[in-house]
Amino acid sequence: MHKALEIKNLKVNYGSIEALKGISMSVEEGQIVALLGSNGAGKTTTLRTVSGVLDAMEGDIKFFGKDITKLPANKIASLGIAQSLEGRMLFGSLTVEENLKAGAYCIKDKKKIQENFNRVYRYFPILKERKNQISSTLSGGEQQMLSIGRALMGSPRLLLLDEPSLGLAPLIVKDIFEIIKEIRKDGTTILIVEQNALQTLKIADYAYVLEVGKIGMEGKSEELLNNPLLVEAYLGSKKEK
Repeated sequence: MHKALEIKNLKVNYGSIEALKGISMSVEEGQIVALLGSNGAGKTTTLRTVSGVLDAMEGDIKFFGKDITKLPANKIASLGIAQSLEGRMLFGSLTVEENLKAGAYCIKDKKKIQENFNRVYRYFPILKERKNQISSTLSGGEQQMLSIGRALMGSPRLLLLDEPSLGLAPLIVKDIFEIIKEIRKDGTTILIVEQNALQTLKIADYAYVLEVGKIGMEGKSEELLNNPLLVEAYLGSKKEK
């Protein structure tokens, strides 16, 4: 397998605060890798630095072997990294279809854009039904689907998902996680940040646990699911069946 993403000794500051204190991690092509941890651990900071929104103080980030550490966000997106943001960050006054079209700004081939529309509507048929609806009037679950769909419109090789289950009802969460599995099955590598550790470990191949800017634990998902320390700290004292 090829390394889709390789992060080495990454340090990121917010002013005088050390948000990331030298983390190293990798994502193999075709994997779902989870980044877990409590609020403030540095999970979103990691994604924002990979996508070029934040600058690294030290360390390097490679995407399929290419150093992207100093590249601007638009260049990183054009290489094939797309992010579905925490809080969805949709263009609220635009329709579903207009939001999706905005996600394809890197693509010039109209046929490819149409293929991507078809792919997104296959994953999320409700978005096709609502394509002319103003996005701010969608339900929370539909907005999350649109956020993921918009990221997929750019044909990413690596999809960054930031809290895709946040604020959603359990049944919708189950649907979203099933679709994430489908997206991977179709060939997109995924790095997912999630508070819902149990559900995420069930679909991920590998996971890293961030603790205040450092990686405190890592391993195959099934190993972490059976790790009593992780269960106690992040999954509660009892695992759900």
